[in-house]
Amino acid sequence: MSATARVMEPAIEIDGLSFSYGGEPVLEDVDLTVTAGEFLGLVGPNAGGKSTLLKLILGLLEPQTGRIRVLGRPPRHASTLIGYVPQYPAFARDFPIQVQDVVLMGRLGLGRSFGRYRPSDRDAAGAALAEVEATDLARRPIGTLSGGQLQRVLLARALVGEPRILILDEPTANIDMRLEDDIFDLLRALNERLTILLVSHDVAFISRYITRVACLNRTLICHRTDAIDGPLIQSLYGDSVRRIAHRH
Repeated sequence: MSATARVMEPAIEIDGLSFSYGGEPVLEDVDLTVTAGEFLGLVGPNAGGKSTLLKLILGLLEPQTGRIRVLGRPPRHASTLIGYVPQYPAFARDFPIQVQDVVLMGRLGLGRSFGRYRPSDRDAAGAALAEVEATDLARRPIGTLSGGQLQRVLLARALVGEPRILILDEPTANIDMRLEDDIFDLLRALNERLTILLVSHDVAFISRYITRVACLNRTLICHRTDAIDGPLIQSLYGDSVRRIAHRH
């Protein structure tokens, strides 16, 4: 396959997707194609369906109507090819575990024997921490990290499994605004080899980094970043939206 063909290969394909939890539809007739190598932003109001869509892409929920393919496979068969960074860690911050062990968790399910990490797993964990510039944190207890440090560790955990797609849910929601640029500069570098799908509320800020934005409020419409303007944001979020000023 040529390099051009690899770039144009769909990483995520969603056709006619609808989903409800028993009442009103949460998602309705959603179509989306994310090409390999793309950096796509997913935005929308609370309860607009973003979390549900992520769970469907990750294979945690099954579509009720329509179809999802991740790298040409049903999502549950592509889970090891996706690195996921949640908005909130799934473990207690005071849990007595070191950073390097948190990152190693990202190797679970990749063929190792139960209860044992191979030297290659530990090498991969070291390489992932180095890539996110967090090598010096390896032996720190996870509960001692700042918000920005924790976000880098969670990103390393997502990268250690050598995914082809990286999905992030509000990666800068719990960090100081001054650190946002650092995280997004890192994501821009990762985008040279990974397809990235990023959920965010801050449309104006992420538009400097992403190639397209998918606006989701039960239904979904995609726009190029140069089409993001005040009326579009107003139509998506309504009167409650506030602009965030970033000074760099």
